[in-house]
Amino acid sequence: MKDITLKITGKQCFENKEEDQMEFITDGKIYVRNDSLYMVYDESEISGMSGCKTTLKIKGDTVKMKRMGEMGYGTELYFEKGKRMLSTYETPMGPMGIEVFTKCVTNNMDMDKLSGDIDIQYDVSLEGLAEGRNRLTIAVS
Repeated sequence: MKDITLKITGKQCFENKEEDQMEFITDGKIYVRNDSLYMVYDESEISGMSGCKTTLKIKGDTVKMKRMGEMGYGTELYFEKGKRMLSTYETPMGPMGIEVFTKCVTNNMDMDKLSGDIDIQYDVSLEGLAEGRNRLTIAVS
């Protein structure tokens, strides 16, 4: 397991609203197991998910994201180009359905150097209450 620094940039664009962008830098861990790359880091207040631990499993051009927070709140999302995924987002106010359609996953991670970046572009719908386009970029050094 290796210590890393992650620069995480998230962009969201919901209907009839300006694009929203957040960026933060955090420390984490990275390791390889069974041909998959794993990254683990704590979310920050900037992401709006303070208290959550995020684990990314990267294999080829697929990414599985698992977020767990206090008292079991969290979600699990799967990103693969052209695939639609349904999940439940457990919140303090109760469960919320989430649907993700992945447009693109670009994996520029070097499995030997354990550095590089991941870029995920996807559409998201939260129980039909909010729909938007998202882009998540994670640079690892």
